[in-house]
Amino acid sequence: MLDSLRVFAKSWPGKILGAFLLVGVAGFGINNVITDLGSSTVARVGDAEISSRAFLRAYQGQINQVAQQLGSLPTAEQAVNLGIPSMVLQNLAQDAALDQLANRFGLGVSEQKLSEMLRADPSFQGTLGAFDPSTFTQVLRQSGLTEAEYFEDQGNAARREQLILSLFADTALPATAAELINRYVADQRTIDYFVLGETNIETPAEPTEAELVAYLAEHQAEFRTVETRTVQMLRLSPADLAATKTIDDAAIAAEYERTKASLNKPERRTIQQVVLNDAQVAAFEAGKTAGTPFETLLTENALTPTDLGNLAQSDINDANLATAAFALANDDFAIIDGVAGKRAVHVSAIEAGGEPSLEEARAQLSDSLARTQARNEIAEVQDQVEELRAAFRPLSEIAERFGLDLYEADVSASGAELSVLPDLAPEDAGRISQAIFKAEQGQLTAALPLAGSGNLYFDVTAISPARDQTLEEVRDTVAADLTAQRINDALLAASAEALAKLDAGTPIADVAASYNVFPQLSAPFTRFGAPDSSIDDVVAGAAFAGDETHHDAVQNQAGEHIVFQVVDVLPAAAPLATDAQASLENEARVGLYGEFVTAIRDDAGLRINQQALQQTLDTGL
Repeated sequence: MLDSLRVFAKSWPGKILGAFLLVGVAGFGINNVITDLGSSTVARVGDAEISSRAFLRAYQGQINQVAQQLGSLPTAEQAVNLGIPSMVLQNLAQDAALDQLANRFGLGVSEQKLSEMLRADPSFQGTLGAFDPSTFTQVLRQSGLTEAEYFEDQGNAARREQLILSLFADTALPATAAELINRYVADQRTIDYFVLGETNIETPAEPTEAELVAYLAEHQAEFRTVETRTVQMLRLSPADLAATKTIDDAAIAAEYERTKASLNKPERRTIQQVVLNDAQVAAFEAGKTAGTPFETLLTENALTPTDLGNLAQSDINDANLATAAFALANDDFAIIDGVAGKRAVHVSAIEAGGEPSLEEARAQLSDSLARTQARNEIAEVQDQVEELRAAFRPLSEIAERFGLDLYEADVSASGAELSVLPDLAPEDAGRISQAIFKAEQGQLTAALPLAGSGNLYFDVTAISPARDQTLEEVRDTVAADLTAQRINDALLAASAEALAKLDAGTPIADVAASYNVFPQLSAPFTRFGAPDSSIDDVVAGAAFAGDETHHDAVQNQAGEHIVFQVVDVLPAAAPLATDAQASLENEARVGLYGEFVTAIRDDAGLRINQQALQQTLDTGL
């Protein structure tokens, strides 16, 4: 139960409780050095001392748990920022206070119970799932525990559990609280409502030039360019260099003769399938026996097949389909089982596998030879590029000399414009944009290594600083924004006017009619909205803000202006769900437990030896 209570401490009620507990710890002098405690004692709770060894063991255990969550071991500074030392000390202090109370009550645990706990602990079980003494010894050694310390810890934990269960296990949620929570969750409302839109107001006048100028001046921060840098980029990689190679026919033919024994193309089949019901299965089976073509059976049964494409057997993930399709003759079909029932599988064409012809293998061989040449030449070409860069030769000249592509883009800090570089790895985009924005115009920049293999060279040729946009640049957008603002203001005014009419007692049907709309009656909904989202949580919250006479105007999440009047208030019809009742009762127990632990710890008194604590943290890590 103690573990479940500590898990709860990670929830928002638990965090609130934890804040109070930390304040309580601070109130007992966590920042003070207690000089009357021994140098190996980190803290004292009543008559119980928390040794530096016990603290360090618990601290390292907590550090390991955090490391599993973060994916790396936190540093000492990170651990302090995460509050790990305070949390460990708090848990140890609570346990010590509970241990003393359990001792005063005379609670104990039998050796038989400890033996059962030992054998049930999965940490000490071998490969067969039974208790393994050697595993037990190994785990204790890794944890820095002796057998005596382990059994003492287990005995204390068992006594604490007895104490907590005896005090809080039967805690029930008061009936009044359960009813209030159920009413909050399950009460329903129905409303009459109507929606005000652009057709229900006068169309705003077209903005004048002066109004556009004034609006732009007021919202200039929304109309600014971002800094961009015009760059030329040259990428040198084996693939880029291979793309510049032209392999002659003689070399391709020679490579074909040398490697054709190892070349192989798989058999490929053009496959269709169609799902069948029971009647269609019977018709297809009869048609197969009679030799009826697959297309005729499709037409007779008004079916349209799904084209799976021209596939090799290895391309098909469905083993049943692959086996059936590659066992068929051309233009034949088979009926097999499928997820949705029986299906007919048809093969409309077969490409034989085996050794490819020279023409079939030409593209593959040409690419392979080009890549081989590129790998052999890449180091030399890179040296030449570096020499030309050192001589301040422009990238356009270098690209032309080696037949490489030159890329140009106006790059912003986000690096989105780097998409002009084909097949750029995502992890490279951020590094490249950062390097571009650190570089100076006209400055020689170092090559950037790319993921895989290759380098990127770039030159910043122009810098366009961020600036305010002029009206001519954004006229259409400014006009649209100003018009939208005027429409929204008019709708807000109309909503306020409609609400005033409701306040004066005008029926909602008459109010809606004045705007040429009809009110709608909603389905019952809770304060969280309607299941079909016709009433969202914003409108629902407004409807639950009053009683059966309540009315209001509100803008929903979609931006619509809703005017409503509550029609009916429907109390919760069913009691609180059993699982919700159990969850709330557990939270009530947790709240009582937190107050209880705080009280007994406060009563026992907590003193911190800050010097010993800091020394333990410094030397223990």
